[in-house]
Amino acid sequence: MLNRFHYIFGKTFVMKRTRNLLLMIFLLLAGFACQQTEKEIIANKIQYDVNIKSPDPDYDWWIQNLPGPQREKFVDMIIDGALTGKFKVYDYYNQPIATSDVKMILSDTSYYTIVNEEPPYTERDTMVVSNIFREDVLRIRFLEEWRINPDNLQVEKRVLGIAPIARRPDLMGMERWQPLFWIYTDEKFLEELENERK
Repeated sequence: MLNRFHYIFGKTFVMKRTRNLLLMIFLLLAGFACQQTEKEIIANKIQYDVNIKSPDPDYDWWIQNLPGPQREKFVDMIIDGALTGKFKVYDYYNQPIATSDVKMILSDTSYYTIVNEEPPYTERDTMVVSNIFREDVLRIRFLEEWRINPDNLQVEKRVLGIAPIARRPDLMGMERWQPLFWIYTDEKFLEELENERK
């Protein structure tokens, strides 16, 4: 008789415990669902540059900087993916670029007319070929969509595209920043680009 009592009592206890656990899970899920506020789009497209190597060695290591191994890996992923055709690559006007043309982008050819500084002040045309190395890629340009939760100002960013930017000195020694190409990471955005071209 005692064993039967333990069996019935134990079975009832387990059933109540299971029911209570299921009820608590349901209430938690219902509570989270009620707290979800619809995020508002604050930017369909926003573009900005991010330094991936600090311009100032006095900054803390994490300010405008990715640590060396992570930076190199990130740049390698982008460049290798473009060179091998793993990623579709686009120029600054959103026109597709062939994989073979990516190699040409990484070799910058400039033509200059140089005037002698001394009489007879003759002019000569000069071609300067300079290669863009992975170490020259010190910035990444992001194209993103931003959404915000108005209740708590949580911002959600969706990356639409990335462009590596190389630091290039010109013939006069002035620093300039050259976006190399775009890789669009969002399929929906790529479809919109394709439709715009048609």
